[in-house]
Amino acid sequence: MASHTLIEKLEKTIENIPDFPIEGIQFKDITPIFLDPKLYEEVIEDLANFSRGKVDVVCGIESRGYLFGIAIAVALEVPFVLIRKKGKLPPPFVSEKYALEYGTAEIEMKTGQLKPGQRVLIHDDLLATGGTTEAAAKLVEKQGAIASQFSFLIGLKDLHGEKKLEQFNAEVYSILNY
Repeated sequence: MASHTLIEKLEKTIENIPDFPIEGIQFKDITPIFLDPKLYEEVIEDLANFSRGKVDVVCGIESRGYLFGIAIAVALEVPFVLIRKKGKLPPPFVSEKYALEYGTAEIEMKTGQLKPGQRVLIHDDLLATGGTTEAAAKLVEKQGAIASQFSFLIGLKDLHGEKKLEQFNAEVYSILNY
């Protein structure tokens, strides 16, 4: 879906930081995108085009999912709902635990911000193993809404995160895939 030109611009802009945060990890630093307002607009337009006419709500996963998710929602003229780390939202909320490499984590969403049957785009900056995104989709389902799409700036294919998302029968889109 993304144009070859957009992909090239992003590949030139995103910085690869070797051995961060730990040795063996090739960190993709997306922050230089925010130094170029026109490039940011192109990214938002591309991500919004993926979902245009197909979703009723955008949910963004804390914290980098907010950087693009809110703008996608504005472009689509639909509401934006926060998915936060445990302990950041006042009640009432629903929560979902998920496995990390060493231990577990938990995310939360305010209840009542999604309505049963609403089609939801879940956005985050990066799809790696898919655990956080899977938990986010389960939060959406707990409220009777439908996780109908997932979008990411970057997908790391070798980590097979899309496999965890297959259970939702939803469209998955990443502008860049490594």
